[in-house]
Amino acid sequence: NPAPFGFEAPDVIMRDMIAALPYAQGYSDSKGITAARRAVFTRYELVEGFPRFDIDDVYLGNGVSELITMTLQALLDNGDQVLIPAPDYPLWTASTSLAGGTPVHYLCDETAGWAPDIADLESKITERTKALVVINPNNPTGAVYSREILEQLVAVARRHQLLLLADEIYDKILYDDAQHICLASVAPDLLTLTFNGLSKAYRVAGYRSGWLVITGPKDHAASFIEGISLLANMRLCPNVPAQHAIQVALGGHQSIEELVLPGGRLREQRDVAWEKLNQIPGVSCVKPQGALYVFPRLDPEVYDIVDDEQLVLDLLLQEKILVTQGTGFNWPTPDHLRIVTLPWARDLANAIERLGNFLTSYRQ
Repeated sequence: NPAPFGFEAPDVIMRDMIAALPYAQGYSDSKGITAARRAVFTRYELVEGFPRFDIDDVYLGNGVSELITMTLQALLDNGDQVLIPAPDYPLWTASTSLAGGTPVHYLCDETAGWAPDIADLESKITERTKALVVINPNNPTGAVYSREILEQLVAVARRHQLLLLADEIYDKILYDDAQHICLASVAPDLLTLTFNGLSKAYRVAGYRSGWLVITGPKDHAASFIEGISLLANMRLCPNVPAQHAIQVALGGHQSIEELVLPGGRLREQRDVAWEKLNQIPGVSCVKPQGALYVFPRLDPEVYDIVDDEQLVLDLLLQEKILVTQGTGFNWPTPDHLRIVTLPWARDLANAIERLGNFLTSYRQ
């Protein structure tokens, strides 16, 4: 949630949204207003290799979260399985369960920069597996996947006829010359759903403005896509004022670029968090290449943590520092934390120093 940390929406987005309020009082088309959907269409037309699609393949939503939930409700029968990375963005797991499905977590390999463990992933596929979720750039690890990794994921999906679900909300928050590659561009022959929105790159999480783009062969998925359309109709429409922010956001100056370059605030905060964490004895952290988080490891040989939720509660009570336990992201062992890198660099440095002091004497 960037806003509480002093990250404000670009002025041009707010001006356009305010100017549109007199025309945003009624319902829109259930998929969203045409101008905003066309802006999404144009955005992906400019992405090298992105499969061709039509404006009717674009759905707008009250944030990506709503579109994820709609998609899984349209897709899953009771007991169907969805492959989700561990660690994950927990909404994918919760929405799968809410839709009657079974989340199955494939491991990402910390020693390989948090890349997906392809062998582990493929070993967990069954006849009930329907879809593969890819979160890139990744929340919570900050990993940005190479083309080689994406091609391996697509090859698995192709072999097992899996639907691809690409969560790419952080695709513009990249560090150290990292390059984001859209999953759909690597899988033009597969049905792929790409999710993105304004919340992170444009710092307007409270506007609740996201989109879904469907690419690839659709003939065999008519009932599934009809289900998404039905659910879009049932919620009547996305919130209309926020839809008016999409066109100017996507077509205007991309101010996020200044924040992630050397000297930019997000880049500086990422650097400080990563450096300070690695200075704590028994703590190691893979350097994030994207997104807004670090996911440090607490060496079990140094810290005998059996309950990481209790750890973060104790840290909050004693030091007034809020982090999230790794098991909250469906990581299988209690040896990681997620720290948001949105606070000012001086605040991050102070908090991580206090975390280190806390760990020195902490026992369970």
